[in-house]
Amino acid sequence: MNGRKSAIAAAGTFFSLFAFSQIYQLALFSKLTPWSEQSEEGPWLASSHSWVDRKVCSWFGICGLTHVNTSGWSTNGRHREQQAVLNGNQEEEVDLSAFWKSARVRPEDWSEEEQQEREIPQYVLDHAPLIHLYSGEQFWPGDIAEHLIHTTPHLNYTPLQATDDHPNLSHLNDLNKWGRFVYLQSDDNVEDRPDWLGGEVNIPDVPHDLDTDPGDDEDDRKHGHFTEDRKEKDRVLAMTPEGEKRLVTDDDSHSKRTRRRLNIFGKKVVGGKSDAPVPLVLVPKDHGVVDAFWFFFYSYNQGNAVFNVRFGNHVGDWEHTVIRFVDGVPKAVFYSEHSAGEAYTWEAVEKVGKRPIGYSATGTHAMYATAGLHPYVLPGGILHDVTDRGPLWDPLQNMYSFTYDHRQDRLLGSNITPQAPIGWFYYGGHWGDKFYPLSDARQYRFLGQYHYVNGPLGPRFKNLGRHQICQGDGECVLKRRTSTRGVGSMKRFPAVGEGEEMSDEDVHRFSGPEAEFVP
Repeated sequence: MNGRKSAIAAAGTFFSLFAFSQIYQLALFSKLTPWSEQSEEGPWLASSHSWVDRKVCSWFGICGLTHVNTSGWSTNGRHREQQAVLNGNQEEEVDLSAFWKSARVRPEDWSEEEQQEREIPQYVLDHAPLIHLYSGEQFWPGDIAEHLIHTTPHLNYTPLQATDDHPNLSHLNDLNKWGRFVYLQSDDNVEDRPDWLGGEVNIPDVPHDLDTDPGDDEDDRKHGHFTEDRKEKDRVLAMTPEGEKRLVTDDDSHSKRTRRRLNIFGKKVVGGKSDAPVPLVLVPKDHGVVDAFWFFFYSYNQGNAVFNVRFGNHVGDWEHTVIRFVDGVPKAVFYSEHSAGEAYTWEAVEKVGKRPIGYSATGTHAMYATAGLHPYVLPGGILHDVTDRGPLWDPLQNMYSFTYDHRQDRLLGSNITPQAPIGWFYYGGHWGDKFYPLSDARQYRFLGQYHYVNGPLGPRFKNLGRHQICQGDGECVLKRRTSTRGVGSMKRFPAVGEGEEMSDEDVHRFSGPEAEFVP
């Protein structure tokens, strides 16, 4: 009798696995796996040296299960030290700021019409955003000029040039001759966490004397961290909305004391300067509409984890905030989140003086209007972003500004930073590695979601000519309040383990019909 039960149980298990395998292969695979990876499934699967791994991946969608063990991800210590020495010597010889002033232009030769085309109105600067980075962030803002020094262009997985032959901001678009499947692959093993990847040197400056006597106003002004704001009456200091867990840290308590002090003495915090440059792209549109795109770059995106298994890591990360003006008056703000985002009326968002506040989530750097937990995709808050009132970053203090005609696809350096190069903007490839093959110990895929995905596309492909302020072409809801309540507030973004790909519209517009293929 026991033998019969065991046989029945074994048969039941076999048929259950067989049924799931058939469902996965015939129905789920095409829905769960991004289209850009489906055409490469054969070579990607064949790259694994394990027959068992290949079959389990093909039959059940569980790929690289043994790779979840992190022991095989890092490089051996000797190689890491040698690479660190090479990188250190390289960085000492490079002045990164020079790359941002390399355009050969003569503003005195501009016609009156061209001067107007390049002008950044003062109202755009007056309403520039301030960004709270996460207090426990590990991957801080980056400089794309430095990013290029530590990456090598690849056509898919094939290097296009030597690792010591790096493109620069002025000529990065020369890589477009290879098509749109170019990837800026890291020269380092990113799991070794090289210094350039973390961007710790770009942490914004913070006030040195938060706990000094409140009457010591003159000392504050010497440090340049506080400015008088007695005439401002539209300052909004929003509290954390109900339904979102508030994170309390040591940095947070400093923030509370600072804000309380400023509220009493009629001052505002001026955010710290970061060495990470911020591109501002101004896009004039019809009917007096002007969109100011503030772009924030990070050299690494650390994806979120589901049951302690992480998905969606990638090298390179572009986020943005858009402020829409109508006849010079701010009307709305958009915060980018995971290839989507949320839009708010100008009155709804938190501000310091005239400047709206944004919050950058830890690891993913998704932008939000409030501090706290932000669940999305999965029920119960299993997958969520986290923001808090960490270091306050003022993008205005290290800004390179441009104007963009979205109809003619024409970018110009502005009257403020005329020497800023524009070649980087027209680069049509990815700003990070291509998703790693299954043979790579750092890669795994569960039901279509990858540990490492493709690096992102640049600002040119963020729908700069959008009619509504939202990034996508779907319904755009302009929220009148930042607080959210209940389960209905769960956000539904594309799956976390999928990389960014160029839309069909952008492929046709920027690359031409002949580029509409997958290698």
